[in-house]
Amino acid sequence: MEKKTCLYEKHIALGALMQPFGGFIMPIQYSSIIDEHNAVRQHCGVFDVSHMGEVRVTGADAEKYVNHIFTNDIKDAPLGKIYYGMMLYPNGGTVDDLLVYKMGKNDFFIVINAANIDKDVAWMMENAEGYDVNIDHQSDYYGQLAVQGPEAEDVCEEVLGIECRELVFYTAKTINIGDETIIVSRTGYTGEDGFEIYGSHKYIADCWDKLIASGRCKPCGLGCRDTLRFEVGLPLYGDELSAEISPIMAGLGFFCKLDKEEFVGKDALVKQKEEGVSKKLVGLELRDRAIPRHGYAVIKDGKEIGEVTTGYHCLSVDKSVAMALVDAEYSKLDTEVEIQIRKKTFPAVVVKKKFYDKHYKK
Repeated sequence: MEKKTCLYEKHIALGALMQPFGGFIMPIQYSSIIDEHNAVRQHCGVFDVSHMGEVRVTGADAEKYVNHIFTNDIKDAPLGKIYYGMMLYPNGGTVDDLLVYKMGKNDFFIVINAANIDKDVAWMMENAEGYDVNIDHQSDYYGQLAVQGPEAEDVCEEVLGIECRELVFYTAKTINIGDETIIVSRTGYTGEDGFEIYGSHKYIADCWDKLIASGRCKPCGLGCRDTLRFEVGLPLYGDELSAEISPIMAGLGFFCKLDKEEFVGKDALVKQKEEGVSKKLVGLELRDRAIPRHGYAVIKDGKEIGEVTTGYHCLSVDKSVAMALVDAEYSKLDTEVEIQIRKKTFPAVVVKKKFYDKHYKK
């Protein structure tokens, strides 16, 4: 049975279109995907992301352990720094992509994808043998909001009273409010400036009410969350990363520090870097307005060479584009291919995966 977030009743009251996602009933849209997408690109939008999972790792070996299960390198990380990376299977396939927050000495806050919560926590437990760590699964405690867009900083400061101007991209801080501690980070999944706020269900519900009442922040569903992340080349687990798709295949090798001592899956990635991979994730631009969708075949000279992972008519640049996993020999920029859309094929060309420039505050 699908779970509900702490804001479920508020979404219903706003008339949101609700659908299952990652084991939860989530809002897909309120007004329209286009409206909500443009609000985030031009002004400010708020997303309920309380379906995401949170795990706290503490104990004498916390840093050593997190470095063992995580592809990025968090050794001697400064307080408040956030790292993006993956957890991998020994064969290099991706367990999940996630964020690791350095909250204190040997104290790490890990944010995981909703659909992977149970699998990830089990995997973390399995790989903790021999480490002096405490793994505290806190997903049921935390609600989470993402306030995103060029006006997000002003909205968080003025509507929510959260002082956040001093945060730089990919840093976080804690704030004591009443008898609870909230976490605020300058992160998001839209390619725009913005913040993610973690707190108790009551605190998150109060913030949501203030944001909606202010009229300065549009409620946004998962529909535009997907169009926003896709335009700026951010991967979605299950589409651009999976147990079969390694970070090297997905073009995310930057977040895999192969020079650190060891981590689960490192040997497989080293081998992939040295020998090459059979498939690579690419961007594709169609020479037509037809819309490629997940699972559509990519064709070269009559032969299927891969398939679309995500595709849209890109709202911010008015082009039909896709990300696709294709045979590596066809991954070079400007390679001409075709995409099978129902009974017709449409010409396309390999381009960079980022279809729209990110606008983060440096």
